Amino acid sequence: MINKLITKIKETNAPIVVGLDPMMKFIPAQIRQAAFAELGETLEGAAEAIWQYNKGLVDAIYDLVPAVKPQVAMYEQFGIPGLMAFKKTVDYCKQKGLVVIGDIKRGDIGSTSEAYAVGHLGKVQVGSNSYYGFDEDFVTVNPYLGSDGVNPFIKVCKEEKKGLFILVKTSNPSSGEFQDRLIDGKPLYEIVGEKVAQWGEDCMGDDYSYIGAVVGATYPEMGKVLRKVMPKSYILVPGYGAQGGKGADLVHFFNEDGLGAIVNSSRGIIAAYQQEKYAQYGEAGYADAARAAVIDMREDIAQALASRSI
Repeated sequence: MINKLITKIKETNAPIVVGLDPMMKFIPAQIRQAAFAELGETLEGAAEAIWQYNKGLVDAIYDLVPAVKPQVAMYEQFGIPGLMAFKKTVDYCKQKGLVVIGDIKRGDIGSTSEAYAVGHLGKVQVGSNSYYGFDEDFVTVNPYLGSDGVNPFIKVCKEEKKGLFILVKTSNPSSGEFQDRLIDGKPLYEIVGEKVAQWGEDCMGDDYSYIGAVVGATYPEMGKVLRKVMPKSYILVPGYGAQGGKGADLVHFFNEDGLGAIVNSSRGIIAAYQQEKYAQYGEAGYADAARAAVIDMREDIAQALASRSI
C-alpha cells in the first residue's frame, strides 16, 4: 500500500491528504435540512448529513489528491449511525481510487490491540467465513504502550499489505508535556522515532517502509531531526493551515527526492467556504471551495519545495 500511495502522490503532484473530519457546524444548511427532513433531528439524520457532505467533498477533490483521512471520533459521536457513515465514506473513497488513512489513534495491548488491527485493517473470522470490518488502507496508532501495542498492527499490515502511521511528535500545543521530556539526553519523541525506524526496517515497500510516523507541521525543527532519524519512513504531517503550519514549515519533512511526507489539512479544506478567502463560493459551493483550497495548498507546498532546491 505504501507503493500505491507514493505512485498516487507522483501522479497528482500533491503530497496532500484531506482530513474528512465533519462537524455539524461545517455542514451547509441545505444538506442538514434535507437530511433532517428525511430522518428527523436524530442520530440517523446527522449521519445522513455527514455522508452527503463527505460525498460532495470527495466528488470535488478525488482527482487532485492521493489520499483522505477520516477521523473516526467525528463519526463515533453519532453512535452506530455515525459509524455507518464512516464505513460508507471509507468505501466510497476507495471506489474513487483514493488511499484511505483511518485516523483512529488506537493504543492498547494484546488481544485488544489485535482486535483493533483486525477491525480496521484486516479480516475477522465468523465461522468458516472471514470479513473486512472498516477496511482502511492505513491507520494511525499510539505507541506509548510499547511494542505490545504496535506489533499486532504490524502483523496484520504484513498479511494485508497495508500500513501504519505511528504518533511520534504530535501537533497539539501540550504535546511537549510528555513527548519533549529528556531521557538519557534525548527527547522522548526522538526515541520513539528511532523505534519507528526499527519497526520499519522489516516492513519495506520498494523505497519506503509502510510503517510511517505522525509529526506535526507546527514543529518544523523537530521534523528536521526526525527526518534524519527515520529516512525510510513516510511522515504524515498534521497541523497545516488551521493549526498554523504553512508550506515553508514543511520542507524539512521531505527527503531530497521530494518524497517522504504527506501533509494533512482538514477544516482548512472541508470548511474552506467559511473562510474569507473562499467566501465567494457560499454554502452551496462548499465543495468547489474545497477544491480551490486543495489547489492553493498544492501550490504552496510546491513553491516551498522548489525554493529549497534553489
